[in-house]
Amino acid sequence: MSAVDENRVDLFATFVSLTAEAAELRIRVTELRQELADLGERMNVISTALRSTRS
Repeated sequence: MSAVDENRVDLFATFVSLTAEAAELRIRVTELRQELADLGERMNVISTALRSTRS
């Protein structure tokens, strides 16, 4: 295999690896956004409960 072919293989392997990593990161970002939304909902419930106990 020539040096050019080896560089293409390396470049392709890097591309595939980075694409897979990007997909995993997108999934993790989605999970974190959902966790933040869930946390926000819990905070609202607690805040509402605290306000109702003061009345």
